[in-house]
Amino acid sequence: MSEDDTADDDWFENAFADESDAGTDAEDDGEPAAADGEVSPDDPSANGDAPATESSDAEAFDADAFDEGSDSPFDDGDDSPFESGGGSPFGDTGVDDADPFGGDASPFEDDAGASGDDGLFDESFGDAMGGAGEDSTDFEADEVDSDIPRIDLGIQGLDNMIQGGVPARHLMVVVGGAGTGKTTFGLQFLRHGLNLEEPEKAVFITLEQTYEDIMATADERGWEFRRHEREGNLAVVDLDPVEMANSLDNIRGELPALIEEFGADRFVLDSVSLLEMMYDQQAKRRTEVFDFTQSLKDAGVTTIFTSEASEDTPYASRHGIIEYLTDAVFLLRYVRSETQETRLAVEIQKIRNANHSRETKPYEITLDGISVYEQANIF
Repeated sequence: MSEDDTADDDWFENAFADESDAGTDAEDDGEPAAADGEVSPDDPSANGDAPATESSDAEAFDADAFDEGSDSPFDDGDDSPFESGGGSPFGDTGVDDADPFGGDASPFEDDAGASGDDGLFDESFGDAMGGAGEDSTDFEADEVDSDIPRIDLGIQGLDNMIQGGVPARHLMVVVGGAGTGKTTFGLQFLRHGLNLEEPEKAVFITLEQTYEDIMATADERGWEFRRHEREGNLAVVDLDPVEMANSLDNIRGELPALIEEFGADRFVLDSVSLLEMMYDQQAKRRTEVFDFTQSLKDAGVTTIFTSEASEDTPYASRHGIIEYLTDAVFLLRYVRSETQETRLAVEIQKIRNANHSRETKPYEITLDGISVYEQANIF
């Protein structure tokens, strides 16, 4: 392997080697950091009309957001946190060493074609392993007759707007502007599965925040993500979106197999917009995102993507692609009255194989998460 190839692989180690080790040490959690207080430029939280919400997606590519001054919670030595050999609980993931999409040899191989020490996600997942009110009445007339298992999102009020629940193994996208609660939506979805009588396994991958940011947010809400991680039911992974562009084919090839090996029932990627931004041409962007979504469908995991809203309309994603490639679309947006009063509103744009309300309903974000007021009007 040339020196250039070796340099390209180093980011996989560095992405995890610089994180805090708080997620793997049950005795060293300490006091959780306060969750970021994020507001939209037009957010009325300054005058008390709405709660503080999450940070702007515009800062996603800030290299300084990935702190390089602390140890990785997944790092157990000099080896890559993604190491595919040795003591990984995943063992053999079944992924072909060669690029499954016909490209050059995988950057995880040596020159002889043998598997190297830089497996993408192994150690990260491996360490994690060791309603309000009555139902809405505006559903479609006929109930969908389906043998597909149904699940709840865990969003109070919103679950009542979906007749019978979301079909399992669906791919969903939550589209919204800055501060509308997209990340909270995804975390709440995972928390619900983790807290079931028979806990479901969950994976959260963030391209926008650090591992410790996510854990601190969960800590502040009392969601016990650290405990779930210690018990082997949760994996939280942060990746550098700039560096991962160089190996997206390998991520697309490896990630579904590792999710399957981990036994994940629920998966969240925050956010898919950053993947879409890696391609300048719309045709190439659509092809790559389509292949990525299909690989997750093949893995059989119920998935939520978050996506930035278009700058021109709150009813579409930034690139207008992901809503056509997923089975369900939830829109989160600000609604302003003639008197300039502002509310947060949710709308279900579509859910395949499920009846659902088509009304736009108000919601709020508190320390308990998102609550939708299905029986209320916006104003």
